[in-house]
Amino acid sequence: MADWLEHSVQVEVNAPMDLVWSLWSDLEQMPRWMKWIKSVAVLQDNPDLSRWQLEAGNLEFSWLSRILKVVPHQIIQWESVDGLPNRGAVRFYDRHDSSIVRLTVAYAIPGFLGQLMDNLFLGRVVESTIQADLDRFREYILNLQQNNQPNSSGS
Repeated sequence: MADWLEHSVQVEVNAPMDLVWSLWSDLEQMPRWMKWIKSVAVLQDNPDLSRWQLEAGNLEFSWLSRILKVVPHQIIQWESVDGLPNRGAVRFYDRHDSSIVRLTVAYAIPGFLGQLMDNLFLGRVVESTIQADLDRFREYILNLQQNNQPNSSGS
């Protein structure tokens, strides 16, 4: 039997909701800011399904994920349908001059990992990693916006 752990983290991004949504809803972009995500491939024949690969140290996991709910500019909710058991949602809050991204992730600890690691320690590692992922997302968007600014120096 597996134990489920859940974490929620959020970040405020100084970017319009349209930009935040367009980046986050393009699942194949995730490895650009999510440290442990090695790849995401949306299935051609069913865009609600995607194959994810996670790599953390010497551990590698993969899973097939199904999108359960999408409300543009508000929520993307998913669950795994095979592989590493996980589920969650990313919620978006428009603050006009900025956007808040709140990520909730729940995952089952495989039996062998539960025996090897203290779940409290593992939970802290996962939570700090996904918070760092959201911080990287904020920086990623900031860099995108700066690189798309017209050069005002006249050169």
